[in-house]
Amino acid sequence: MSLTAGIVGLPNVGKSTLFNAITKKNILAANYPFATIEPNVGVVTVPDKRLDYLNELYKPKSLVPTTFEFTDIAGLVKGASTGEGLGNKFLSHIREVDAIVEVVRCFDNENITHVEGKIDPVRDIEIINIELILSDLDIVENRIGKIEKKARSTKDKDVIMEFNLLSRIKEALLKNVPARFLTYNEDELKILKAFNLITLKPFIYVANVLEDGFDNNKYVQEVVEYAKNEDAKVVVLCAKIEEELSELNNEEKQLFLEELGINESGLDKLINATYSLLGLATFFTVGSDEVRAWTFKKGMKAPKCAGIIHTDFEKGFIKAEVMSYDDLVKYGSDKEVRENGKVRLEGKEYVVQDGDICHFRFNV
Repeated sequence: MSLTAGIVGLPNVGKSTLFNAITKKNILAANYPFATIEPNVGVVTVPDKRLDYLNELYKPKSLVPTTFEFTDIAGLVKGASTGEGLGNKFLSHIREVDAIVEVVRCFDNENITHVEGKIDPVRDIEIINIELILSDLDIVENRIGKIEKKARSTKDKDVIMEFNLLSRIKEALLKNVPARFLTYNEDELKILKAFNLITLKPFIYVANVLEDGFDNNKYVQEVVEYAKNEDAKVVVLCAKIEEELSELNNEEKQLFLEELGINESGLDKLINATYSLLGLATFFTVGSDEVRAWTFKKGMKAPKCAGIIHTDFEKGFIKAEVMSYDDLVKYGSDKEVRENGKVRLEGKEYVVQDGDICHFRFNV
């Protein structure tokens, strides 16, 4: 299941440094706008301590964590929606992602120029958000222009629904209200899928601070207050520290975090928060050959989850043999879980839960 979170923000806010840390890739991170021209895509593993236990218990030949993609998109500037700073190209890249991570600069540093001249995180957020709104408005208005005449003269329910839906979104965008703040029924969501509206995508804010900028940071507080109004999550991290951490092995990383007085790296927090933001969860398949984590959308039923492993599993789905990770930990082995009646046979209507350990029965 390929899902992508796009990293956006103004130039010189720390996006590329953060991306370097996420993927351990040495992409260009320079102190001038548009150092990153093409979107850079990196696959990250989702931190999951449950895999450590499963690995110890089954001692498999192969251990495969679940993953998803982060895309680093070049810095947007004011006027991007009208083509400033190669904006249209960058905005098209943002349309391809499933969720948006907006990096906000929350530090002073005279040696790193700010494209707007001074540090003001709320202004920076609003510059980005307005450009995204204007870009969506252009798409919505173009489509309305093509169907308005027909919508006013036809009895075609689909055309009328699309026109009314887009008109409602246009009204919101003109008031600087992102499309994600409106509510939609299933039919409307199907219509919107074709437009790939940026402001419909889920958002998370990253407050990028200096090494000593975690406590009593007025800029971070401003971002947190702003995000509250959107019911959005904020992850506070220092991209520079995360980049240094990414160069260490696990033992060195743990020691470094202890020295800093931090329980969990900012990157782990960001990865888990983005995973959750996308409505994702994890089920496992286990055995002596392989222990593997699989990403699925919350609410998916057993046959669809089986299809993530192989399309034949979905086509020929019979039953899913399921036990929970918590029960496995409680009883200590497959055998004990079975003897205590905690292994279940589930059918086509079973909604898979995070932490389920599944064995799919199928026949093609």
